[in-house]
Amino acid sequence: MVGNRKIFRNIWLVLVIISFSVTFLMGAFLVTNYQNVTKMLQVATIIKMQYLEDVPLKQMLGGAVRGMVESLHDPYSVYMDQKEYQEFTQHIEGSIGGIGVSVGVKESKFVVFSVIQETPAARAGLQKGDVIYKVNEKLTSDMDIDETVNQMRGEPGTQVQVSVLREGAIKEFTIIRDVINVPTVESEVLDDHIGYLQLNLFASNSDEALASHLQKLLQKNIKGLVLDLRDNPGGDLASAVNMAKYFLPEGPVVYIVDKNGQTETMKNMVSEKIAIPLVVLINGGSASASEVLAGAIKDLQVGILVGEKSFGKALVQVLVPMPGGDAIKLTTAKYLTPNKVDIQAEGIHPDIEVILTAEDKEDTQLKKAIEVLQEQMKKP
Repeated sequence: MVGNRKIFRNIWLVLVIISFSVTFLMGAFLVTNYQNVTKMLQVATIIKMQYLEDVPLKQMLGGAVRGMVESLHDPYSVYMDQKEYQEFTQHIEGSIGGIGVSVGVKESKFVVFSVIQETPAARAGLQKGDVIYKVNEKLTSDMDIDETVNQMRGEPGTQVQVSVLREGAIKEFTIIRDVINVPTVESEVLDDHIGYLQLNLFASNSDEALASHLQKLLQKNIKGLVLDLRDNPGGDLASAVNMAKYFLPEGPVVYIVDKNGQTETMKNMVSEKIAIPLVVLINGGSASASEVLAGAIKDLQVGILVGEKSFGKALVQVLVPMPGGDAIKLTTAKYLTPNKVDIQAEGIHPDIEVILTAEDKEDTQLKKAIEVLQEQMKKP
C-alpha cells in the first residue's frame, strides 16, 4: 500500500512539473508577444460585435491558425482541415478523385507537370506546361498549391471550371470529375531485351509495386533497364529510399538537414542491386522524391541520366496531425544527395541532355536512352 502511494506521489510530481513547464512556456510566449496577442483578441472582438453576419468563433480561430502557416510564404507549407487532409492522404495512397493532372510550383505559378492519359483532363485538352490561372472562377494567386489542387478534386460526375494560361492566351475548360486511379508503376519489355519501368508517383505502396514489376522484367531475361522518372512530381520519401536498394550499393541514399544543421542519413541497409546497365530518364517535371533517387544514382555512378534538367525541389515536408482531424504539412528540412550536393532550385543535370519538344514525332529521350543501353550492353 505504501508502495502504491509512493508511485502515485511520483506521478503527481511529474504532472505538476509538466504543468508548470507548459504554463511557464505559455507565459513566456504571452509576455514576449503581448501586443500581437492583444491585437488578435481585439480583432476577434470587433468582428464578433460589429460584423454584419454572425461568425462562429471556431471559424475565426481556424482562419487565424491557417494564417500563421500562410505567413511563411512557403507554397509547400499548408494547414489542412479534416477534409483537405483526407484528400491529401488519398493522393499519397495513389487513388484520388479529380481530373487527372499533376501540378507543381514554378516561378510562383502553379504549372501542370503532367496529364494522366485516359482521364478527364486529357480528354478535355489540358496540356503539360499549362499554367493554372483560375479554378471555379477563383484566382490561383489567392490560393496555395494544395488548395488549388483540392478545388479541382471532388465527387465523380461533378463539374469543375479550369482556366489556364497557354502561350500568352487564357483557355477555359469545363471538366467532369471522375475517380482517378493513378498507376504508380508501369512496365514493359522493349526490343533487344531492354526493360522499361515507368514510375509516375512515389505513393506509399510504390516500392512494393516497383519490386513486383522489376521481378517480372528480370524473369523475362532483360539485359538493360530504362527507369523513367519524367513528370514524376515525387511523393513519399520513404518509398523512394526503399526503392534505392534495387539500384544502389549499401550506404547513404540522401541526407536530411534541418534548420539547426543537424543531419539525418537515410541509408540503403541491404542492397539488392540489379546487375544490368541502367539509364534513368528525367525532365523538368521530375521533382522531390524523383530527384532523391535520380541524384543518388548519378552521384554513385550506377546509371546514366538522360533527358532534361530536373525541377529542383529539395525541401522536405512532414505531416503533423492535429486535434480534430486537421494536419499541418510543414517544410522542416532540405535534402542533399549522397555527395552532399544541394539541388534546391538548381535541379539535377542529366549526363546526356536531350530536349523533347511538342514538335517531335517520337520520344527522342527514350530513343537516346535505348541507344545508350545498347552500347552499355555490348561491353563485357
